[in-house]
Amino acid sequence: MFNNFGDMQTMSKANMDATMKSFEAVTKSTQAIVTEIADYSRRSIEIGAKAAEKMIGAKSLDKAFEVQSEYAKAACEDYVSEVTKLGELYADLAKETFKPYQDFAARMTPTR
Repeated sequence: MFNNFGDMQTMSKANMDATMKSFEAVTKSTQAIVTEIADYSRRSIEIGAKAAEKMIGAKSLDKAFEVQSEYAKAACEDYVSEVTKLGELYADLAKETFKPYQDFAARMTPTR
């Protein structure tokens, strides 16, 4: 695997480079996830507040039920959309975290 000390140094440097690139990918992906969660939370609060205002202003019980039904449907759709986005972001996190190690692993695999 290692023919000399220089090969070992080269592999150590490659490992360090892969580790640093992996940490960069984790940081970038984590920031994207946190931003998405914060945006979703803000949006949910705003939509909930608007629905509450509409319910308070409802002139009849039927109108209040209609507002509640619309809100529940929109909240559910928004939640499913958000979970899908977060799933994609977490999948990207995993891919980007291990991508720098693919080249490193290829170098470490002995050729026959």
